[in-house]
Amino acid sequence: MITTTDTKKANLIVSDMAENLIGSEIIKIAGEIGAKIKAGEKIVNLTIGDFDPNVFPIPIELRDEIIDAYKAGHTNYPAANGILELRKSVSGYLKDYESLDYTPDEILIACGARPLIFATYMTLLDKGDGVIFPVPSWNNNHYVHIAHARPIQIETHAENHFMPNAKEIKPFVKDANLLALCSPLNPTGTVFTKDGLESICDLILEENNRRGPNEKPLYLMYDQIYWSLTFGETQHYNPVSLRPEMKDYTIFVDGVSKSLAATGIRVGWGFGPQRIIDKMKAILTHLGSWAPKAEQVAVANYLNNKPALNSYSSTFKEGIEQRLDALYAGFTALKNEGYKVDAISPQAAIYLTVKFDLVGMKTADGKVLAKIKDVTEFLLNEAKLGLVPFYAFGAPEDSTWYRISVGTCTMAEISDAFVSLKNALNKLS
Repeated sequence: MITTTDTKKANLIVSDMAENLIGSEIIKIAGEIGAKIKAGEKIVNLTIGDFDPNVFPIPIELRDEIIDAYKAGHTNYPAANGILELRKSVSGYLKDYESLDYTPDEILIACGARPLIFATYMTLLDKGDGVIFPVPSWNNNHYVHIAHARPIQIETHAENHFMPNAKEIKPFVKDANLLALCSPLNPTGTVFTKDGLESICDLILEENNRRGPNEKPLYLMYDQIYWSLTFGETQHYNPVSLRPEMKDYTIFVDGVSKSLAATGIRVGWGFGPQRIIDKMKAILTHLGSWAPKAEQVAVANYLNNKPALNSYSSTFKEGIEQRLDALYAGFTALKNEGYKVDAISPQAAIYLTVKFDLVGMKTADGKVLAKIKDVTEFLLNEAKLGLVPFYAFGAPEDSTWYRISVGTCTMAEISDAFVSLKNALNKLS
């Protein structure tokens, strides 16, 4: 017998967007690992792009500024676009560290990068507008879906360090209104070269010169949340410094989440043409997605403390680079010993791109690793190693590449991981 309650449940129809929104594969994998750890298994979890505060704490000065801001009573609503003091500090920070000239009115503060990415999509796109983005990349496919836009995916390749190039993008620019790029790239930890980014900028400028005055431009969303974390000879480049004319078409996404190990502090900033920033502000006003006022006050003060900022950045980068180098050395050694693994030399961010070419191999109990999901499961269960496959970032399901994140691991864990990994690989035939 069907009750009234059962009938109501059967008719709970939601929007097409919500019904077809895909959940995060990364969070799913992290949940599986969390369950194993809770059950007592010792897993080296290299999945989440976050930081363990016991390994990488936020700057002491920033912590103290936050405490002082709460003690001073900064617990009311901030300005919708961010407190002026913070926007001034960000403006100075951009000029001092990136030679970018943006006024406080061209800067928008939000609770991290995600609301800024969401606001960029919602501000610039109408239903059916084309969005070009590379795969693998973080969450662009989901934002396209939420915005009712049309995805134009560029499948990238290891020989280009998984960074898209102008040749790959060019066939699609006439059908697009947004190009979504990230450098350093999540999930790969690789960056655009100067020539590579210049060529893409020239492509955008050429296309916008072709379009009529009443036609929507091709915009560039440039997510550079990891820009300060570059290693060795690697340099970060941005489109506006390379091509000043790009200032009319570029919306930047940035913040403290990655540069200060401050993912939970929730202070991000976007900057770009004021008309677009004002529209983004209007959207975020209705969402209430501002950063907490006390944290805004604290970050404003901290960004003005250049000696503390420079000292922390140097030590922080050293710790990240040490881990990435150790992982790369370990995978290189395994490769040289004949194991079917590979890795791309560390360039930036907190990620290392690694390869496990294990599909088709058999485990000790005769089970065939028939697909990448089997390989991922084998690495978790046998090597006690938690990694994120590139298909979680939109790459083909048969991609043999993985993301390793080092924000939560110690050097001792890395050493232990290679012992477990080698033992596990030895069980394959």
